[in-house]
Amino acid sequence: MAQVFSASELQDSSNIYDDKLTEELSVHYGGILALLGEDTKREGLLKTPQRVAKAMQFLLKGYHEDPEEILRSAMFKEPYQQMVVVKDIELYSMCEHHMLPFLGKAHVGYIPRNYITGLSKIPRVVEAYARRLQVQERLTTQIKECIQNTLNPLGVAVVIEAQHMCMQMRGVQKQHSFTTTSDFTGAFANNIATREEFFNIIGHTMH
Repeated sequence: MAQVFSASELQDSSNIYDDKLTEELSVHYGGILALLGEDTKREGLLKTPQRVAKAMQFLLKGYHEDPEEILRSAMFKEPYQQMVVVKDIELYSMCEHHMLPFLGKAHVGYIPRNYITGLSKIPRVVEAYARRLQVQERLTTQIKECIQNTLNPLGVAVVIEAQHMCMQMRGVQKQHSFTTTSDFTGAFANNIATREEFFNIIGHTMH
């Protein structure tokens, strides 16, 4: 079972590096470099396996975070029942098919029923799920379900726009394409006017 770090522990990035894991990963990355034809003893590559081992632990640190607990840590009872939108959340993730980055923005809205959450917690939830091996479709749904299950709002809307390096650096090599995914619950799924209001709020960032 993966170790779960608290929010305060995660603020200190040194806590996410496990010495034993770093050592084991370094051996494998050194072997990969050698198999690809590199001289792992040349100066520029001497510490590369260790650097990559630490980089991957950082890029995939979401496995050690509990997104629902992130929301529960700042839940406040409040009678507000209008739309709350956090848009243009920077997003960096890793495609699980080629382990290449995809990056873009997430736009998240919800309509509280009884509880609101701290505004910074929404980007933290996005980050917790994004810092895992992902596909954009699953990431969109995971964010939606986390907010719906934890806050039990009247509805949740999530839109993600991203560029995928696996399409730009390899494969079809199309440099300017964006992938947009969306998922909705409650009022956003059932009420066209509510959904349109959300899209109008984030509309200037859509591609």
